[in-house]
Amino acid sequence: MHVIKRPAWALPESAATPEALAFGIDRRRLLAGTGAIAATALLPGAAAAQRIADAPDPTASLYPAGRNPAFTLDRPVTDEQVNLNYNNFYEFGSSKSVARAAQALKLRPWTIAIDGMVEKPFEIGIDDLLKQVSLEERLYRHRCVEAWSMAIPWTGFPMARLVEMAKPLGSAKYVRMETFKDPSVAPGQRQTWYPWPYVEGLTVAEATNDLAFLVTGAYGKPVAKQMGAPLRLAVPWKYGFKSIKSIVRFTFTDKQPKSYWEALQASEYGFWANVNPAVAHPRWSQASERVLGTDERRPTLLFNGYAEQVAGLYAGMEKERLWA
Repeated sequence: MHVIKRPAWALPESAATPEALAFGIDRRRLLAGTGAIAATALLPGAAAAQRIADAPDPTASLYPAGRNPAFTLDRPVTDEQVNLNYNNFYEFGSSKSVARAAQALKLRPWTIAIDGMVEKPFEIGIDDLLKQVSLEERLYRHRCVEAWSMAIPWTGFPMARLVEMAKPLGSAKYVRMETFKDPSVAPGQRQTWYPWPYVEGLTVAEATNDLAFLVTGAYGKPVAKQMGAPLRLAVPWKYGFKSIKSIVRFTFTDKQPKSYWEALQASEYGFWANVNPAVAHPRWSQASERVLGTDERRPTLLFNGYAEQVAGLYAGMEKERLWA
């Protein structure tokens, strides 16, 4: 997004001296040699070690998963290299070139908390979670509020399955999702003007819609770190900033969560963020989109082309600000 008003004293990230040059040492080797590896405790118990090790992915054999033919595209799939090198992941920087920085993210162990208005809060490791779900591949369009788009072969499972596992109370209306917070590996999280950790939210009805998809892979392999490993969300009828990355917590609540971008710039980014070509962003049109990889201009579709599946979610909500 292009909305950040940094204080006058703030240097751009590009001006920062690389750590290796500043200290003249390889920090990782130093830590390994002294045993002084520190990790930020994100959750109780096993999750306290979340950043300590980056063991080989034990789920690699689950990919490629079978493709669900119900989810097709009106355009070619975006080349994998384009997707791997054009990413919004502010935890690792405000440019699109965050792939290298994101490799510092440690993916094992990775524990996810399920809490709030549920029958019984619990924690589950990502590998144990994947043993309880069936993975499938879906072809989805991805539309950024910045007016560019991709077409992606995501692998994962319906978010409705996680909601079923969570057993929310009948009074729970929303799902609040939270990304990891660890400034020791995520340089963007050292920028105090951002409202860390990254938070997003859906209604329970949106979360249980068949299109809402929890992603664990892409392009027939575990999802890359810069794309939101090991667990991210894909809600293809909404602008891409709703598709939270690297999730560590799902909280069921009766209060509408304030999302990261809403907290940062509410006048431009709202809670619902459904795609609508007729409603411009305050600073640019949403009528068309640039397809990454080809630079083709395409007309933007209402609900990003998924109106048939999701428009009913918003019946009677004409007075709500449904668009970003």
